Amino acid sequence: MPQQVPSVSVADLPEGAVLIDVREPDEWAAGHAPEAVHIPMGELAGRLEELPTDDPVYVVCRSGGRSARGTAFLNANGWDATNVDGGMKSWQAIGLPMVCDHPGEPEVL
Repeated sequence: MPQQVPSVSVADLPEGAVLIDVREPDEWAAGHAPEAVHIPMGELAGRLEELPTDDPVYVVCRSGGRSARGTAFLNANGWDATNVDGGMKSWQAIGLPMVCDHPGEPEVL
C-alpha cells in the first residue's frame, strides 16, 4: 500500500510558504517559482541543513510524484512537509509567476 503524504493544491498554498523544488537542474533552469529553493531529489538527504526546522516546507516537482517521495522522506526525518499536488504543471496552468535561468519565457519540462 502506498504511503499517504499530506498534500495541498497549488491554489491553496499558504502565502509565504517555504517551497522546495526537487526537480533536476535542467527542469529548474527552464522554469521555477521565484521564491523556491532548489534541492534536487537525489541531493535531498545530504542537504537537510539547508531546510528550515521551525517552519513547514512544501515540496514541489513537475507533477507531484517525486515531491510526494521527498515529502514522505522529510516527514520521516522530523520535518513538517507537505506535497504540492500537481506540481509545477499545475503552478503554470493557473498562471502563477515563474522565472527561468535563460533568456525567453519560463516553461515546465
